[in-house]
Amino acid sequence: MEIGLFHMPLHPADKPLVDVLAENTEKIIYADQLGFSETWIGEHYSASTEPITAPMMFLASLIPQTKNIRFGTGVICLPNHHPAQVAGQAAQFDHMTKGRFNMGIGPGGLASDMELFDVLDGSVRAEKFAESIGMIKKIWSQDPPYDIKGKHWHIKLTDNIIPKLGVGYMSKPYTKPHPPISLSSMSPDGNSVAHAIKQGWKPITANFAPESTVINHWHKYVEGCDAMGIKPTGKEWSVARNILIADSDAQAEDWLLDPAGSDFYYFDYLWEVLKVANYTAVIKPIPTMEDKDVTVESIVKASVIYGSRKTVIDKIMSLRERSGPFNTLLKAAMDGSGNNRERERLTMRRLAEDVLPVINAG
Repeated sequence: MEIGLFHMPLHPADKPLVDVLAENTEKIIYADQLGFSETWIGEHYSASTEPITAPMMFLASLIPQTKNIRFGTGVICLPNHHPAQVAGQAAQFDHMTKGRFNMGIGPGGLASDMELFDVLDGSVRAEKFAESIGMIKKIWSQDPPYDIKGKHWHIKLTDNIIPKLGVGYMSKPYTKPHPPISLSSMSPDGNSVAHAIKQGWKPITANFAPESTVINHWHKYVEGCDAMGIKPTGKEWSVARNILIADSDAQAEDWLLDPAGSDFYYFDYLWEVLKVANYTAVIKPIPTMEDKDVTVESIVKASVIYGSRKTVIDKIMSLRERSGPFNTLLKAAMDGSGNNRERERLTMRRLAEDVLPVINAG
């Protein structure tokens, strides 16, 4: 098993953007020093709580400051962008990292962004997502002329081409035929997990999904592998979780339920946002629960892996036994205000130095 970081990132609404960028930069450099294999940064345009608008631009600043960690977009919301722009920017970023790029893609999950880019209609969003990635891969697979027609976009470059000058030619990625593509899934039914495997992509299970969803995503992963005639090893599957490691189980629970704690803030925020969006099933401890019966405390206890080092080892191993042998465990990156910075750094260090070696030796 490998470990990585997954940043939405989520911070208090009044936290200055300059501080958000500095905090996440520090965290990724520290993760690289600890041997984390990858890090992911989300994309949101219209929330001061989730303020990074251009993950590749942000991650580019980390390239010379790190040695081995891979950089992932978590995710590029394809319906919000012209496919030719994504194709060109992703190809350039792959060259900048010399292949240390995981291209996470998705239809988007923030309602205000959907309104901003006029893609509130779920069926239209799904169409644009599928059309966009198809066009991006076509651009990467051929030289001009380009004449790629779709329902929502028409990519045409047929007239202004000068081969001897390279005019009209679009960049291809450093990685051949293209960087690894990942798709995040948060739905309890997990159909996007099977879809990802069928497309040759790598599914990522969202950190706020309850364990029942993680288990169901393994079944969907197997379903996708069976459809493609490949062995379901778990190598292509990543699972993100909130993780908190303290000196004892009691101390970990105190940190977890601390009203000023970043995990509690995280799930309190998400619960309110998902209630407004009428999409609470993805985060409930039991998807069929009534909203009135759900508390933030119940969500936190069901979704966070917390405890002493031994307890966290036992919980991770138990989850892999009950779901499947996911290859990468992504620790959800939390806000570092107050005591949370040191608690998170402690958790990261213990995860890398104490937990991972035991799990991989088992």
